[in-house]
Amino acid sequence: MLPMLAAQAASGPDAALADALAGIVGVANVLADFPDRLAASRDRAPLATFAFRDGLVPGVLPRAVVRPGTHDEVARVLAWAHANAVPVIPYGAGSGVLGGAIPLGGEIVLDLKRLNRLVAVNATDGLATVEAGMNGGRFEAALAAQGFTCGHLPQSLHMSTVGGWLACRGAGQNSTRFGKIEDMVVGLRAVLADGTNVEVRPAARRSTGPSLRDVFVGCEGTLGIITEATLRIWTRPEAELPLMLSFPDIASGLEAGRRIMQAELRPAVFRLYDDTETAPRTKDLAGFVKGRVLAILVFSGIERLASLERDLAREITDALGGREEGDAPYRHWLAHRFESYSPPWQASGHYMDTCEITGAWSRLVEMHGRMREAILGLCPGAHFGAHWSHAYPEGACQYMTVRLPPMPRADGLALHARAWDLLQTLTVEMGGSIAHHHGAGLLRGPWMAAELGAGGAAMLQRIKDALDPGNILNPGKLGLRGRDGAARVGGEG
Repeated sequence: MLPMLAAQAASGPDAALADALAGIVGVANVLADFPDRLAASRDRAPLATFAFRDGLVPGVLPRAVVRPGTHDEVARVLAWAHANAVPVIPYGAGSGVLGGAIPLGGEIVLDLKRLNRLVAVNATDGLATVEAGMNGGRFEAALAAQGFTCGHLPQSLHMSTVGGWLACRGAGQNSTRFGKIEDMVVGLRAVLADGTNVEVRPAARRSTGPSLRDVFVGCEGTLGIITEATLRIWTRPEAELPLMLSFPDIASGLEAGRRIMQAELRPAVFRLYDDTETAPRTKDLAGFVKGRVLAILVFSGIERLASLERDLAREITDALGGREEGDAPYRHWLAHRFESYSPPWQASGHYMDTCEITGAWSRLVEMHGRMREAILGLCPGAHFGAHWSHAYPEGACQYMTVRLPPMPRADGLALHARAWDLLQTLTVEMGGSIAHHHGAGLLRGPWMAAELGAGGAAMLQRIKDALDPGNILNPGKLGLRGRDGAARVGGEG
């Protein structure tokens, strides 16, 4: 099982540690009672959800939850932790699904939600500076009140923080137009393990060596903790024009996506569903021909330009057998786009998880076929569905749902682990990336060396050792060494 799971609770609070931290952030902002530590002991990783569902509680809790309110307090907490060899896990809203916030032993949790301000909006330069703990939905609403959008609208918008987006290199549902979060970051402030401040000043572009920004964006708190970011923002679109289509098969739908992206059109949304995910979305759609697959495209911005892009895309899709359909699936998606479909299945005993990878256009059809065959061959009643979104000129994200039926816990966990191994191993074998936007956390540790290559994995560990020689920042994540010196392999076992 995950290292955090056991049938009994962990030890009581550490009064001396709590007193020391209270001297930095105040007594009210150090939470050391069992309920508070329990709440911060997990994220939304399905493995942790399965354990709680089955009546298990964490055997490893954080020693305390610390809530700094300023960049300076973050720096002082880290300086203290470095001096006292206390590991630290940064925590936003706990919406991650790869175990990146799970304690492995001896950590304090640095809850950043008090850093929740929209610091400044620069309308002329199209920039917003925001603290890392600000809730994503509140950030978008604050921008909307001034006529802007951040362009980053993940399914977790209302239960995630800006810092969480940055930590995992997240993607929003409009990424086909605006890019992933790493494409939006212009500057940031961060703190290293020993409390050293680092500032990447906002600039349109620079040519001053490797990007320090990218040391922190995607590091999941292992190399430093981001406290503030300056992001690109855009004027809210004048128009959002949907185009609902069906295609004869996924090959023609993916080819349409490739041609649209390589024609330099930029839909805000491109979503193509396989037959498994098409079926429930079209069962009540009048005139829909069974066997075809559904696609949702949205073009946004200045209305004349969005309309022209939609017309040009329609020419491409016509040539590939695309057929316009009613807009009911689009309206349903729009109404429920920020909701998760997993909880009801997980609560009913199913072993349900999602896995998002990236593939090249030339390999996606084969990827889908081989991965579906592998998952459906695991056990009778296994479910596999996929859709493609977050499209780019060279390829797209393939987002897969795997659902295994209720069964004895040991069997379910073994099959869940096997499913992950099949999907991640096939991804590497076929030249894709094992993660598109959920990050690596703890669960993807076993495949990080294959993803990065032996030299790349060693280089990442060397960077970690140089910036954090005491290994206090979220140890054991991203496939990096844990506090015991062993590389963490994630999963249950």
